[in-house]
Formats: sequence, structure tokens, C-alpha cells
Amino acid sequence: MSDDHTHVQEFFSARAAEWDRRFPDDGPAYAAAVAELGLREGDRVLDAGCGTGRALTPLRAAVGPTGVVVGADLTPAMLEAAVGAGRDRDGRLLLADVTALPLRSQSLDAVFGAGLISHLPEPAENLRELARVVRPGGVLALFHPIGRAALAARQGRQITPEDLRAEANLRPLLAGSGWHMTSYTDEAARFLALAVREG
Repeated sequence: MSDDHTHVQEFFSARAAEWDRRFPDDGPAYAAAVAELGLREGDRVLDAGCGTGRALTPLRAAVGPTGVVVGADLTPAMLEAAVGAGRDRDGRLLLADVTALPLRSQSLDAVFGAGLISHLPEPAENLRELARVVRPGGVLALFHPIGRAALAARQGRQITPEDLRAEANLRPLLAGSGWHMTSYTDEAARFLALAVREG
């Protein structure tokens, strides 16, 4: 396991048990972001880096009982918290690295990634891996329940020009990874970038 992965696991393992209590009001933002994916009954969707599974319930509601919802995360403690919250009823939980998914190529209709991009060790390569598992025309949502400025303030830092989530950086990063960005929102209440799988 790479140092990047070890750091991510250590960071989230230490916070897993309290994660949902620290951010109790994020549910509506998750539901609104999932709604913008445009999922249909029977669709197959991955919550990449699902953490405690806060997106799984709205994802299940969007794809219905005939759809497939998978939540993949690198950190066992986060998946345990998802089970503890009963979210395993809304999707299959998978202990997996989203940079090397154990999924067939073009097997999904969409990927939802909350807070994901800042934890990817090789963003261009890792976004290509997400593109691999999505059919052409499928959708990617990169989401955070607060915007870049609010997140930076919460973390006691400044936004830098190198921030991957800045539109000027994210658009070409996605384009070079098999995605075409279709919308970009960065406001106090949320960050959401939507992209369509090319090809």
C-alpha cells in the first residue's frame, strides 16, 4: 500500500466513528447533488470513496429497487460506520481502492464522488480509472457539501491557484481523463462539478 493510501486510511480511521455527528446537516446537500446526476430506475451507480455512506440512501432512491448501488471505500472503519448507520441496506459496500476498482469496464451508468478528488494520489490517472468503469455517456459528480472557500476556512488555510477543484484546473484535468465537464458550481453551500464520460 502506498504512503498516500496509508495516510488516507489513518486520517479517516481516526474520524470514522464521529464523522456523521460532526456533519449532521449535510443530508439535503447530498440528496440535491444526487438528483443532478439524472439517474433513472435500474441504473448502476458507484459512490467512490463512500465513507460512512451518506450518499447511498439518495442514490438508492434514484435508481429504485432494480438499480445497483455500490459504495467503495479504502478505510474499513468508514465502512463499519456505514453499516452501523444501516446504510448497507441501500447499497453493497466494498472495501476497495477507487484507483484500481474490481469492476468491469463500462459496467456503470454513473459515479458519485463526495470529497474524493483531494484524496486521489494521481488525479489524472485515477479519474481515468473512474472513466473505465462508466459507459460512454455516463456521468461523474464530484461533490462537496460546502464550497472551496468555506472548506479552506474550516481547515484554516487559503485557496491556492493549484487547487484541483478550481474550474481552470479541473476542466482540463477531466478532459485529459476521458470526461467532459458539463457544469461547475462553487458556492458557499456546495461544490459540484458534473462531467460526462466521452467515447
